Amino acid sequence: MAFGSFDAHKGQRPVSEINMIPLIDVMLVLLIIFMITAPLMTHAVKIDLPKASSEPQVTNTEHIALAIAADGQLFWDAEQISRTVLAERLQQMAQHTPQPELHIHADQAAPYRFVAEALADAAQAGVTRIGFVSEPETATSR
Repeated sequence: MAFGSFDAHKGQRPVSEINMIPLIDVMLVLLIIFMITAPLMTHAVKIDLPKASSEPQVTNTEHIALAIAADGQLFWDAEQISRTVLAERLQQMAQHTPQPELHIHADQAAPYRFVAEALADAAQAGVTRIGFVSEPETATSR
C-alpha cells in the first residue's frame, strides 16, 4: 500500500482504499478509556429499606366464606346455595353495621364467569368489603 513514489513521471491518482490505521487507533483509545472507567460506575447507594413481614393479617371482624366450585356451585359457609339465595343473603349482609367481610374461595378450575357473577351480585347488594382467599405456593409446586 504505497502512497507515493520517487518517480515523478507516473500519474498521480487518488487513493481508493480506506485508511484503517486512524480508525483502529481511535477504537483502541476508546477501549482503554472504557476499561478504566467501567469499574468506577459500579458505585452502590446505601439505602435502609423498610422490612416487610410475611405474617398473615389477623382480622378480628366477622367474615362470611363464599366458595365457588369448579362446576359453578356456590357454598355460603359450607352450605350449598343457589344464586338467588346468594343475592338475598348478600343484601342482608350489606345491612349489618359494621359490614362483615366476604371471603371468596374460588376453585382454580372454576371459569371466571362464575366469579364475575358472584362479584356482580355482591356489588349490586352494596357489599364493600370483599377479599379473595388463596393458598400460598409451596416450593415443590413451582
